[in-house]
Amino acid sequence: MAYCGLDCEKCEARIATVNNDNELRKKVAAEWTELNQVEITPEMINCSGCRVDGVKTTFCDSLCQIRQCGLSKKFETCGSCGELMTCGKVKMIIGNNKEALENLKSI
Repeated sequence: MAYCGLDCEKCEARIATVNNDNELRKKVAAEWTELNQVEITPEMINCSGCRVDGVKTTFCDSLCQIRQCGLSKKFETCGSCGELMTCGKVKMIIGNNKEALENLKSI
């Protein structure tokens, strides 16, 4: 599970990495390029998961404010933070994804 409560095991970038699936990398790169309005190449789609050692996408590694906050506070996930329900960083994830919120509350 990621700091934000999303399930990394369901992430297509992680699945493509674990299975060395270049076709899935191409699919994810195209989807993320359109979604984010920035060019993302299949070579950029490599990630072992948010909280585990190993390769990360550029976003997950250094641009994700949620992950950076969790790392700096040495939390296992945002579920360990007393500001979970008022945090502006994780709000978009947990406000739009009930499963992520439930994952965080169950820890």
